[in-house]
Amino acid sequence: MAGIDAEFTAHVETGVTTLCRCWSISRSDGTRFGFTDHDENLAFDGLVFKADTGLSALALQQSTGLSVDNTEAIGAVSDASIREDDIQAGRFDGAEVQAWMVNWADVSVRWLQFRGSIGEIRRGSGAFHAELRGLTEALNRPLGRIFQKPCTAVLGDRACGMDLGEQGFSQELEVETVDESRRFHWTDFDTFEPGWFARGRLLVLSGEAKGLWASIKRDTYEAPTRKIEVWEAIRQTVRPGDRVRLEPGCDKRFETCRFKFNNLINFQGFPDIPSEDWVMSVPRQNGTNSGGSLR
Repeated sequence: MAGIDAEFTAHVETGVTTLCRCWSISRSDGTRFGFTDHDENLAFDGLVFKADTGLSALALQQSTGLSVDNTEAIGAVSDASIREDDIQAGRFDGAEVQAWMVNWADVSVRWLQFRGSIGEIRRGSGAFHAELRGLTEALNRPLGRIFQKPCTAVLGDRACGMDLGEQGFSQELEVETVDESRRFHWTDFDTFEPGWFARGRLLVLSGEAKGLWASIKRDTYEAPTRKIEVWEAIRQTVRPGDRVRLEPGCDKRFETCRFKFNNLINFQGFPDIPSEDWVMSVPRQNGTNSGGSLR
């Protein structure tokens, strides 16, 4: 068992132990939950680990090398801890999970047995089953550049370098009219040209759905109404008065990066790569065939 300090080892070697398991779940929005299979609440690392929450975990399956560690957590869905609507909204997707073996008589004596994230979540009959993925799961992702004409960066990420908070690109405003948390209408909102936010993102900043977002499918303006429709409805209710942030869309083209965002220096595509019909090209007697720039 790697990473075990001498004090924990000494406690285990006594043969008479007071051990229990504790789990913490940290969501991307900063919300943290603590659970334990002990019969009383425990507290350490600034978090209270609640007893009798109905959460348990199967035996951890850990290995050496680059194979993926995994286990599964099983728990009851309750308003006091993990709510079904939060699971449905995707708030627990990718949440960080830590699991300890703890001496409940002295919580300073503990061993961090597992650290990873939540993968697939299954629900049913008032309970949930969450797959726990180890840190080596990240090694399964393909890495490297892709040679293609469109840009491979995501608007606003490190490769793109765009600051979407810069004035003139995004817009924060209160919801005026909303239909099924999918179609949003504003009156006299013509600051941006139609289609500016298409392929972009609608992020909810306040209200019940705070922190959730959806990709924008359509952005039209028919005076005096601006209509924004997202591809998939926000998974919790968005109401008039809630604040949202509209972020622009990018179609990954060379011209869009140059003229819409003035960010050509960070363009991550290869606009002049030969197309598939290039092998069918033949010499010509007219025109310029100097081998120079096509632009």
